[in-house]
Amino acid sequence: MALSTARKLQVLSPVPADIDIANSVEPFPISVIASEIGLDPAHYELYGKAKAKVLLSAYDKLKASPNGFYVVVGGITPTPLGEGKSTTTVGLCQALGAHLGKKVVTCVRQPSQGPTFGIKGGAAGGGYSQVIPMDEFNLHMTGDIHAITAANNLLAAAIDARIFHESTQSDRALFNRLCPADKEGKRVFAPIMLKRLKKLGIEKTDPGELTPAEVKRFARLDIDPAQITWKRVMDVNDRFLRKITVGQGPEEKGMVRETGFDISVASEIMAVLALTTSLADMRDRLGRMVVGTSRGGDPVTADDLGLGGALTVLMKDAINPTLMQTLEGTPVLVHAGPFANIAHGNSSVIADQIALKLVGEHGFVVTEAGFGADIGTEKFMNIKCRYSGLTPQCAVIVATVRALKMHGGGPEVVAGKALDHTYKSEQVDLVKAGCSNLARHIQNTKSYGVNVVVAINAFATDTEAEFSVIKEAAIVAGAFDAIVCTHHARGGAGAVDLGVAVQRACEQHRTALNFLYPLDLSIKGKIEMIAKSYGADGVEYSAEAELQIETYTRQGFSGLPICMAKTQYSFSHSASLKGAPSGFTIPIKEVRASIGAGFIYPLIGTMSTMPGLPTRPCFYDIDLDLETGRVLGLS
Repeated sequence: MALSTARKLQVLSPVPADIDIANSVEPFPISVIASEIGLDPAHYELYGKAKAKVLLSAYDKLKASPNGFYVVVGGITPTPLGEGKSTTTVGLCQALGAHLGKKVVTCVRQPSQGPTFGIKGGAAGGGYSQVIPMDEFNLHMTGDIHAITAANNLLAAAIDARIFHESTQSDRALFNRLCPADKEGKRVFAPIMLKRLKKLGIEKTDPGELTPAEVKRFARLDIDPAQITWKRVMDVNDRFLRKITVGQGPEEKGMVRETGFDISVASEIMAVLALTTSLADMRDRLGRMVVGTSRGGDPVTADDLGLGGALTVLMKDAINPTLMQTLEGTPVLVHAGPFANIAHGNSSVIADQIALKLVGEHGFVVTEAGFGADIGTEKFMNIKCRYSGLTPQCAVIVATVRALKMHGGGPEVVAGKALDHTYKSEQVDLVKAGCSNLARHIQNTKSYGVNVVVAINAFATDTEAEFSVIKEAAIVAGAFDAIVCTHHARGGAGAVDLGVAVQRACEQHRTALNFLYPLDLSIKGKIEMIAKSYGADGVEYSAEAELQIETYTRQGFSGLPICMAKTQYSFSHSASLKGAPSGFTIPIKEVRASIGAGFIYPLIGTMSTMPGLPTRPCFYDIDLDLETGRVLGLS
């Protein structure tokens, strides 16, 4: 049965600007969308007319219900312009819900304001396949990223403050201030301090019973300023904050050190939010985040600093996904937005868990993985699905004629510059050559045990001959099906055939989920298995990376999954190597760890975690209509 909220779109040609399309549609009250998918009013909180926070109690109520079909959308190696992965995710869901009468929920990441005001623009989809209200989706939403920013920076402040206080006080004075006496003169440990005592192997619970040696071990974290890995964050592209000096005030007594800012979505707290499975799990993950190393070589955690509980309090509302809707009235859960390079680039486990219960046994949950399938889908399978325990039945790989021409040897594609004529005229041979990239993505993704459907995101200048080449190459490579889609121009109606193919792929899925590597493999072993899937012949480690791997192994973290941080523009480490390169060696510059989130991330080359503003940022076009109050110029 079709959704009662399904909205028939009045599509125009040529397709208007995204913000104009979004503003032309009045969203249904979000309570109507909630009712449509069976959410009890007790299980959500309204944030204005068009958004609601879905409470974790919704999952608790539905826990015994069967899951629906689980679909992940990835892509081929993209051009700098992107190939429409978010648009395809939304268009597919509009097709399933508004045209094929299926119960469906879209699960997507929350965008950072950095790219929104920078060069990329928003991430609500595009054309007639969008999440609305588009301006609210891209700006603030329900404040989750602000909560992450506040929590991250509280932890950063606590690190510097602790180093300062330890440097200026004796062991006993430090201990007495950490455990102050009450009015009766009695000292007690805060509950979080008992966790630190247990970690140190000290069984005592009365502060008065600690020996001088135990007082010192408990009170002194002895953080090495040169080995602090935690940075401050803000949700703005600001290149001048990449490296800063702190502690220059006269009251800091010369405790100057170099540090820097990351963009908020690069915070480990964002990765924690995306991978957590419950409030208790989030509390545990936040507490075990490692912020640096002591001079003795031990990892120092947020709980060691006494902060795990406070961080959880700041994040208690952010753990709840935000309910929104598509242009055609199908439901969307927006939650988390970790970087797809240094983190795993997927929306939250919690949103997927709730959505799979809401849609029921024959419904569909469609979620998007960041960047190409070599990054986003690989991390979805090997990191996200490990922690969630969920099994996808189908993976969609989005391809465009434009990107395949580039991989076949076409001219460079540069954001902000006009496309070469090659990309606007029929070039069958270039497309055929570029299909090597598509084929490798299909083969890699199929190896996880899912059925693969290729979505060919059509542009007006593409030709049937080019589409035929892609379809043939996809089937030869092992795809379940390959479908041409026009959802950008037509909404869900342009993705109906894709919806049918995805439904068939899910219903005919019979295979268990196969991970690329076992967790008990060494850090190097796991890195090398992932590198092999890229087409690499080997891996080279810098001296620094070797030392870091040795340290993490000694500290007991070698059993974590691997989250490779590399360019999204090639299977390799070099953005210039297009198609399906082979015979190259992956250089590992550094190896870092997100212990609370639960992964090790090797850096292949230089990864910027604080983007810069271009000469001509998107914010030039953004303004407010003072008469209607509508946002103008978002893209």
